[in-house]
Amino acid sequence: MEIRTANGKHTWKKEFLGGFLADLLGGFLYALGICFFAKSGNFAPGGISGLALMLNHLLDLPIGLMTLVINIPLVLLSWRIVGKKFLLKSFITMIICTVFVDVVFPYLPVYSGSGILAALYSGVCLGAGMALFYMHGSSSGGADFLIVSIKVLRPHLSIGMVTLAIDLVVILLGWPVFGSLDAVLYGLLSTMAASAVIDKIMYGIGAGKLVIIISNHGKAIASGIAEEFDRGSTMIRAMGTYTNEERGVLLCACSQVEAYKVRQLVNHIDGEAFVMITETSEVFGEGFKALDGKKDVL
Repeated sequence: MEIRTANGKHTWKKEFLGGFLADLLGGFLYALGICFFAKSGNFAPGGISGLALMLNHLLDLPIGLMTLVINIPLVLLSWRIVGKKFLLKSFITMIICTVFVDVVFPYLPVYSGSGILAALYSGVCLGAGMALFYMHGSSSGGADFLIVSIKVLRPHLSIGMVTLAIDLVVILLGWPVFGSLDAVLYGLLSTMAASAVIDKIMYGIGAGKLVIIISNHGKAIASGIAEEFDRGSTMIRAMGTYTNEERGVLLCACSQVEAYKVRQLVNHIDGEAFVMITETSEVFGEGFKALDGKKDVL
């Protein structure tokens, strides 16, 4: 059985295998952040897993199972927004995470070093795990359902920042539960690290640069970019409102490394050219694939 996509054909088996491998790696990292670092450090990193950690600390209830139980009302609240497919994938992910948390990691040693390092590495592991889930259309459940729902309703918001805002409430509960202000500080540090890792993996890896060049030698610069970097560009004729002079505006989407080499090339061809390099997390989308085929951006 084959599924046709915009990028060609792939089998459903490959899609399932890719998602399963992402779940395994993400589940391991998730459990590593929760059990190996956060639990031993006596702090809650936020989210439903943080609430489950507190229940484990107070009542010795299994973390993974409690995460599943608390997820039930959140599933009922968000299923209309996130859809059945997302919920099904998330259910598989949650089961894998539960197995790692409640079955595998209790038999492994835990970290017993610095609390600050525990918080940092907990956040890195959790952020990397959750990013893997998000990238294949799944989640670890809990607050993730709310996060994805908010992302659907407000797509301009950063996933990392939404995560940080929701987790803050849970983290503050760590003060009375663990009986220490350090629990709050470590929880904040862990969540901030997780948010940064999520955004870096999901947006940073695909982030690129848009180089805007204003020059009277646009054609020569475009030819130089094509020859040097095998990259296309877009030429726009623009009129200055003050000087009433017509000049060429060249747009070139490229990688972060290439952007600064493009600047050097432009300065070599036209030392008086205006060059501006801007951040864009969407350069490596469908438009960038078209660019690789030497088509114009616009």
